[in-house]
Amino acid sequence: MVRPGWDGRVRPHDLLWGLTHEHLPGDAPDWCQAALHGQPPAVVRRAPPRPGWVAVGLRGEQRGERYACWLPLAAVGRALCPEQLRACTPPDAAGLPVWQALCLARDILEGSGLTWGVTGSAAFELACGRRVTHAGSDLDLLLRTPEPLDPAFARRLLAQLARAPCRIDVQLQTPRGGVALAEWARAPARVMVKSEQGPLLLSDPWKEG
Repeated sequence: MVRPGWDGRVRPHDLLWGLTHEHLPGDAPDWCQAALHGQPPAVVRRAPPRPGWVAVGLRGEQRGERYACWLPLAAVGRALCPEQLRACTPPDAAGLPVWQALCLARDILEGSGLTWGVTGSAAFELACGRRVTHAGSDLDLLLRTPEPLDPAFARRLLAQLARAPCRIDVQLQTPRGGVALAEWARAPARVMVKSEQGPLLLSDPWKEG
């Protein structure tokens, strides 16, 4: 379903339906055609804004099959954000470590007071049911942090999540872009920020530049 009240604006990690063969450029890899079978979602990626279009990534069957392209906003028929996936029932809750980790993360994060969601391969599988996770999959999560996060709190959160049976990678969504929770927890002088303009080294990712 399209997000309630969706105004056409998209954010990194949102999943969008509507990408078809006609949106692929002529030099797209051959695997892209097969990847669009069943009309799977594409994930919003960071890129400089392009009016009327949204930068997306297409996932293939193999680990290295990722293709960056553009989707017209007018073609989007459905949208899901990471927060909408956090309450979804894993397809194999008692099986793969990634789903066990999600159950643990849900218990921890629901009491944190933070807005969070699921991204990466787990989000893709929850959204469309296509099996892409495996025994070695990590769990990727997003925390919405419009206000500065105390590094000490970040360290405590990391320690709690470290009990999971697989690696959990958490990204903070700050006003300037994405920041790895693990990096912010170390309280360095500057952190790497993933922005629409590319990677930035900033001392304060909450300070508007």
